[in-house]
Amino acid sequence: MIASLEKAENGYIAHFARKLDHPREDVWAMLTDNSCLKKWFPELHVEELKKGGKIKFDMGDGSFEEMEILGLEQLAILEYTWGDDIVRFELEEENSSTQLRLIEKITEITDHTPRDLAGWHVCLDVISRLLDGKNTVSRKEEWEKWYEEYKIAVDAVMKP
Repeated sequence: MIASLEKAENGYIAHFARKLDHPREDVWAMLTDNSCLKKWFPELHVEELKKGGKIKFDMGDGSFEEMEILGLEQLAILEYTWGDDIVRFELEEENSSTQLRLIEKITEITDHTPRDLAGWHVCLDVISRLLDGKNTVSRKEEWEKWYEEYKIAVDAVMKP
């Protein structure tokens, strides 16, 4: 399911949601445990898992971007800077399942926005597949498919 994208007071907000048939602890580990994180987003590495802590993004050229953890509530909330934007993961237990929400607060829509949104979409799908014990699909092919969808969604929210 494609994320919803809406105009907000100070920019835009993208809402992704996935119901995962796994305990919240397992989903939380995918977001915060470096051995799990590298399976779905190998460029990310948690340096200090605490409010004010850091997550590093490997730019692939020997440099790293540091992202500050703005919010952290064990097994429930992980929020950090993402360039000029903010990414927030929320986990809510529902019986033996977990509702995973990703909320991206986007300061400004750029040509890169649909790329990021498609990337997050594929990442969430990969998390789901990994937790289900399934092989991951071609991320590139999946991304290309969703990128077209997110270009349309971004265009729609930009129209007056």
